[in-house]
Amino acid sequence: MIWNKEAECLGRKDMEALQLERLKDVVKRAYDNVPFYRSRLDEIGLRPEHIKALKDIEKIPFTTKNDLRDNYPYSLFAVPMKKIVRLHASSGTTGKPIVVGYTKRDMDNWSESIARLAVAAGANEDDIAQIVFGYGLFTGGFGLHYGLERLGATVIPASSGNSERQMMLMQDFGTTIIVGTPSYALYLSEIAEEMGVTKGKHKLRLGLFGGEGHTPEMRAEIEKRWGILATENYGLSEIVGPGVSGECFLQCGMHINEDHFYPEIINSESGETLGCGEKGELVLTTLTKEGIPMLRYRTKDITILDPEPCKCGRSTMRMHKVLGRTDDMLIIRGVNVFPSQIESVLVGMEHIGPHYQIIVTKKGYMDDIEVQVEVIDGTVLEKFSQLEKIESTIRHSLKTVLQIDAKVKLVEPKSIERSVGKAKRVIDLRSK
Repeated sequence: MIWNKEAECLGRKDMEALQLERLKDVVKRAYDNVPFYRSRLDEIGLRPEHIKALKDIEKIPFTTKNDLRDNYPYSLFAVPMKKIVRLHASSGTTGKPIVVGYTKRDMDNWSESIARLAVAAGANEDDIAQIVFGYGLFTGGFGLHYGLERLGATVIPASSGNSERQMMLMQDFGTTIIVGTPSYALYLSEIAEEMGVTKGKHKLRLGLFGGEGHTPEMRAEIEKRWGILATENYGLSEIVGPGVSGECFLQCGMHINEDHFYPEIINSESGETLGCGEKGELVLTTLTKEGIPMLRYRTKDITILDPEPCKCGRSTMRMHKVLGRTDDMLIIRGVNVFPSQIESVLVGMEHIGPHYQIIVTKKGYMDDIEVQVEVIDGTVLEKFSQLEKIESTIRHSLKTVLQIDAKVKLVEPKSIERSVGKAKRVIDLRSK
């Protein structure tokens, strides 16, 4: 099933014509109503009427997260506050929070975007969806909530935490879709096992996961534990929240809602625009956002774009799973290391569970990395020869992938802190 064939199956030339029309409009709105953008464009002598082709977008300067912080809270808004019906914000753990505003039309486009992606994954009006994202200023819970309601599904706004109660609701209410972070879904599977809630004792069939990336190995582990189809969706508060892109049931890339969000791939160091099929940093421009338009926003997420139509019938551009972030990349002894590389090695290995933590320290002038991994059976820690063998196997596998030698420490089952939100995988102690 396709929710909006007119938009999701539009031919490439027609899509580009629509994008150009909307790009011209959003650049003019930003120039006329947001002093920040007017100043940026005036500095380089660029006026809205100079945008005559899609390629002209490359003339527009990038917008960054710091620009949003510097204009906190409302200076990037393009409409008066009386037209803003919703505010959301990031957690602000590294400074002032990122504040975004939505008009009534923005809210309508947001729920439409989510409905498309949910249907592409396999959701329908007969489903009962349990949302285990936290509700609040974070965009994840509300975004999926309104989109799923739009397609006619029943929504359980369970929010995050109280995991035993989550399992009770899941069984009693007949939940068929779970919506949350993949790491929390994995944690819930442990709770389900402890409570004896086996595959035959729940009705889950589909997972709509976002808020954090996860590797194919992590996805396979979730699908095996729950017996469901696990799909990934992508978004960020600065652009809209969830709803930018999401996987269809074929799981071959995340379909981008291109009529609302224009994607580019750039070289993160030079800023040069790259072509489809090349790996680089994703840059997004909102084409229809009224409250807070974003021109060429640097996401810091590394991915690849694929313009080929999908076998599911949709012709929208797809993006590869996020391969890493330019800001979560660890440089260890001159080597670039991404947490996702470590996860891909660990998940599914014999004797160890899917939970891990990466500890980075500095000894003298040298960086050190230690990977702590939970064992499935704590008795393994009492058998030195077996313990040494497992650690050696993991260490060798990590060195093959990372090209550096990482320490490995096996720890007791359930000793690594669980998170109901985004999992904290890296503890970087080098600054201390």
